[in-house]
Amino acid sequence: MSSRSQDDNVFKALAHPRRREMLDQLKDAPKTTGMLCEAFPDIDRCTVMLHLKVLEEADLIVARRDGRERWNHLNALPIKQIHDRWISQYAGHALSIIDRLKSDLEA
Repeated sequence: MSSRSQDDNVFKALAHPRRREMLDQLKDAPKTTGMLCEAFPDIDRCTVMLHLKVLEEADLIVARRDGRERWNHLNALPIKQIHDRWISQYAGHALSIIDRLKSDLEA
């Protein structure tokens, strides 16, 4: 998969607030699908599974089977790659503008 289409999958996955909440749930430790269903009692198991599928296609989670359980592990690497490619470059530009403004105000 090209890096462009992978970036698109990551942005699509991160665009939904419920999927971001799921990633937050996985931040500290992996969780089973059942645990995630319990964390989101307002949605049914099928909907949780659909969200997990989108996250898995974006490589934001890695699912491992252990007997009957499916453990979902956070993979933060795609988020870091988005940060490195997009956010850090724009943040650096914004900081240079602020630095220039500060210099102009002090002059």
